Formats: sequence, structure tokens, C-alpha cells
Amino acid sequence: MQLTPGGVRNRVLLVLLLSWTGCASRPPASAPSPQTAVPAPAVKAAAAMEPGEVVRTRCIEGRRRICGRVLQITPSGLVVESGYTGLLQPPLNRSWVTRANVVPARPAALVEGAAPDSVAAGLLLLTDVPRRPAVHQYDYVALIGYPAGRYDYTPVPGVTNTIRRFAGGLETAIRLNLQH
Repeated sequence: MQLTPGGVRNRVLLVLLLSWTGCASRPPASAPSPQTAVPAPAVKAAAAMEPGEVVRTRCIEGRRRICGRVLQITPSGLVVESGYTGLLQPPLNRSWVTRANVVPARPAALVEGAAPDSVAAGLLLLTDVPRRPAVHQYDYVALIGYPAGRYDYTPVPGVTNTIRRFAGGLETAIRLNLQH
């Protein structure tokens, strides 16, 4: 293998760059203690982000697969009992709405994961859903939802539960989170 003059020059520059980087990464003798150290670039970048960008990042990291039965249709959205993972399997995954005459599978002991795109478990409010096809009470829905705060749900008069609110669109979730 023969090296051209440009190849030799590139290798010399690479060696110089690596040695310079190695010297720069060693802390001087008077380096600050870890408690007073300057934050890492990622922390600085997060601190410098605008509030909207922070909310957007949290929404993306908190997104969930909402797959469940519509218990109530309210002016604010759909109250859904999520956790019907059978809705994510063919043939039920062809549309975001499945009619009430179908009985999808539901695991007995579903635990919601912390990773993005985990299946949401439990009662929640889903807002900003597609207009078509129309959704009726006791139909099933399956789509991605972004966290959008909390909602006070009244299943019967005199009883109020606070449940999680999710939005079907990222922009709506960001707007709802910035309002609170």
C-alpha cells in the first residue's frame, strides 16, 4: 500500500489532532471539584432551550400507544380505558377505530412501560382525534398520543377523578402543556 503526499498529510494531521485532543482532555492540576464542575454541554443545551422546545421534547419522550375502549365522549375528547393490545395486531390495526362488536385481546396484568411508544394502561382522556370515521361510545381506538396534562373526569355525579390527558397531535399537546 503506497501513501500519496495527501494521504501522509492527512495521517499527520489526524495524529496531531488526536494528541492535541488528548492533552486538552486532561484536567489541569487546579481543576474544580466535581461538585463545582461546569455542566456538560448537553445540560447547557437543555438549560438554554426555550420552554416550547423543552415541552416538545417531553411530549415526544412521553408518547404512548393509546389502544382501548371509548367509555365516554365528552366535549373535551374521548375517555378511553387503554390497554387492549390486541388492537395493534392484524386485522384490527387497519384503522384507528374498531367498532364495538369486536372483542380484542387484553392482557390481564398490563404494566405501562416508561419508554416512548409503550402501550398506555388505564383510564385517560384522548383529545385531538381524527374526525373520520366517527367514533361512538364503546368503540375501540388505537393511535399514538402525546401527554397533554391532566383532566378532571366525572364518571357519575358527585365523583371526580383526575386522569391523564393525551393529544392525538404533537402540536396540540405542546399548546395544552404550555397553557398550564
